Amino acid sequence: MSRISQLQELLKTEPGDSFLNYALALEYAGSRKKQEAIVLLEKLISADENYLAAYYQLAQFLEENKETEKARIVYAKGIEIARVQANTKTLSELQSALDNLE
Repeated sequence: MSRISQLQELLKTEPGDSFLNYALALEYAGSRKKQEAIVLLEKLISADENYLAAYYQLAQFLEENKETEKARIVYAKGIEIARVQANTKTLSELQSALDNLE
């Protein structure tokens, strides 16, 4: 059973688990299913806006898809959340990525 299948099985019993959804999105991306990863990360952020790791990954995938404006918005929202959470490491990473876009 592939990791994607394993995660999908786990999500059947815990569909709202943010970590499992995030892990599945990364597996999709690693399997060249970037669009599925983007959709899943957008859904994850919509359901759990405080899941900070999703912002960086989503924005990176959007950048790769040449969706620069969307990536900029995602980075900015992630920066907001990182400030609220006082997560300076992630804040710095998100800010650096945003700065590199401009």
